[in-house]
Amino acid sequence: MKTVEIIGYRRANLGKNDAQKIREEGNVPCVLYGGDNQVHFYSPVILFRDLVYTNEAHFVHLNIEGEECQAIMQEVQFHPVSEIILHVDFLRISDERKVKMDIPTRLVGQAPGVAKGGLLVRKRASLKVYALPKDMPDHIDIDCSELDFHHAIKVGDMKIANLEFLDPKAAAIAAVEVPRAAKMAEETAAAAPAEGAAATPAAAGAAPAAGAAAPAADAKKAEAPKKDEKKK
Repeated sequence: MKTVEIIGYRRANLGKNDAQKIREEGNVPCVLYGGDNQVHFYSPVILFRDLVYTNEAHFVHLNIEGEECQAIMQEVQFHPVSEIILHVDFLRISDERKVKMDIPTRLVGQAPGVAKGGLLVRKRASLKVYALPKDMPDHIDIDCSELDFHHAIKVGDMKIANLEFLDPKAAAIAAVEVPRAAKMAEETAAAAPAEGAAATPAAAGAAPAAGAAAPAADAKKAEAPKKDEKKK
C-alpha cells in the first residue's frame, strides 16, 4: 500500500473558535489517537488531496513538528453543503498489530448478465477488513466474470489470504440487475393476460343473467290463461 506524507503543527489552543480560525487559514484540525496521549494538530488542506479524494487506501506518514509516526486515516468529516474537510482523525499503527481499514472495491471482468442486457451494480464501495499493515491492499478487485442475472457476489464469497472481512457475510458487494425500463415492460406484459382472463368470465356471466329474465317472463304469460278460465 502507498504512503502519503502529512506535515502537521501542534495546536496551541483548542475549541470551536480556534478550529474555525484554522479552517479559514486553509488548514484542517486533526487528532492523532493510539499513543499515550492524544495529539491535537493541524495540517494544510492541500496535503489531503491524495489521501481523501482517491479510490485507493493509503497509509499516512505523519510528521508533527519533527515527531514522526505511521498512521491511518480513521475518520474524515465534511461540511454538509460545501463539502470542505472539517476534521480528520488519525490512528497510530505498528507493524506488529492488526488494524481495521475500509478498503475500496473495484469491479473487474465482463459479467455474462450484462451481455444479456443486465446492469452491473456495485453495492459496496468499500469493505471493512482486519489485517496486519503489511497485508493491507490499497484496493480489492471483485471478479464479476461469472455474474449472471439476479446473482450477486457477497462478502461471504470473498477469500483473500491474511485478510479478515468484517462486513456481514450475506451483504452483497456487486449484482447484475434487470434495468428499470425492462422490468416495467415485463410487469406490463405479465399484467395484460391477467386482465384479459378476468374480462372473459364477466362476459360469460352476463349472458345467463339476461337469459334468466326471459324464463320469468314466460312464466307470467303461462299464468294469464288460468285467470281467464276462472272468470268463465
